Amino acid sequence: MADRKNQVAENVPGKYYVDDQCIHCGICVDTAPENFKFNDEDTHAYVYKQPVDVNETANCQDSLEACPVNAIGND
Repeated sequence: MADRKNQVAENVPGKYYVDDQCIHCGICVDTAPENFKFNDEDTHAYVYKQPVDVNETANCQDSLEACPVNAIGND
């Protein structure tokens, strides 16, 4: 389970975030490219834009559920 206390610095404020357990697999970036991207060093993903509609929210939730290391949170 993702831990807000360990979230990566690049996340924008809001419900969804990525923590330091991210392994750069790309699932979230592929599933919700409107909301997730990789950092400049290509070491992890982060939330660059919080979801603003039902579709984006569903894609973020799908990313959370598909993350192999549970690095995405929404608490």
